[in-house]
Amino acid sequence: MHTYFVYILFSKQNGTLYIGVTNDIARRIQEHKNKLIPGFTSKYDIDKLAYAEEFQYITDAISREKQLKKLNRAKKIELIEQANPEWKDLYNHLL
Repeated sequence: MHTYFVYILFSKQNGTLYIGVTNDIARRIQEHKNKLIPGFTSKYDIDKLAYAEEFQYITDAISREKQLKKLNRAKKIELIEQANPEWKDLYNHLL
């Protein structure tokens, strides 16, 4: 069985957000932290895990990613703060 994740990264509390999808969240967050993939997250130093959801099917994960990306900023922050009110980097909880 495969597992897929939709995740939200942040640069600092209430800072820049990034939403992505992956099949290996620990590896992917490590790539963001080490800036191994050039682009938006490395340019804006977005490397802290604020929120994640797990899915069995990639189609569900992609659908949820698209849904989250359509939310306005206030709704995204509300979602994060419901699950992670202190804006802790949840990466260490993955290991």
